[in-house]
Amino acid sequence: MKGLTARQQQILDLIREQIANAGRPPTRAEIARELGFKSANAAEDHLQALAKKNVIALDASTSRGIRLLGEYAEGLEDLGSRMLENIMQLPIIGRVAAGNPILAQEHVEKHIPVDPDLFGEKPDYLLKVKGMSMKNIGILDGDLLAVKRSSTARAGQVVVARVNDEVTVKRYFQKGATVELQAENEDFSPIEVDLRKDQFAIEGLAVGLIRQGQLH
Repeated sequence: MKGLTARQQQILDLIREQIANAGRPPTRAEIARELGFKSANAAEDHLQALAKKNVIALDASTSRGIRLLGEYAEGLEDLGSRMLENIMQLPIIGRVAAGNPILAQEHVEKHIPVDPDLFGEKPDYLLKVKGMSMKNIGILDGDLLAVKRSSTARAGQVVVARVNDEVTVKRYFQKGATVELQAENEDFSPIEVDLRKDQFAIEGLAVGLIRQGQLH
């Protein structure tokens, strides 16, 4: 197409192909992988150049925030509309007050648009991670943990649990009347819960993660 470099045309063709075949645009990382770039930043530079030429519009709030414009979107309008319809508005849950439901309105910092295809299962909310107790599996302070509401879990799953009104993210194990919540950081000891005297509830299961700063 007129006015585009060969590389820009290649990226544009990839975006159109991905939308036509999968109903959604590629992520920066997918563009980099497909075209052999060393990093997603290189893909971002080309996308910014395409945006300046009014070929595409970019939405920084989601990893697939690429929209074709004008003649470049011809034949793909319905697919784009379906993709936008699938975007979820998820609440970000900040600090949880003792005794209050985790989805109480006062805990919701804001809602953000999220592509459900980022996760293996559809989440119900995003919990802002506090501390580094799960750092060994890449869950870091300030990250947004995608959580699916559930009151049960299998051994070894990463859960959001409430212990005597304190909410924590840990790996879940249970033997008889004892629950052990294990950290993924050798500096943190397991939390042992006696179900005969302690208050305990599973609030949800971790189904994905949005890295701190990924939305900016």
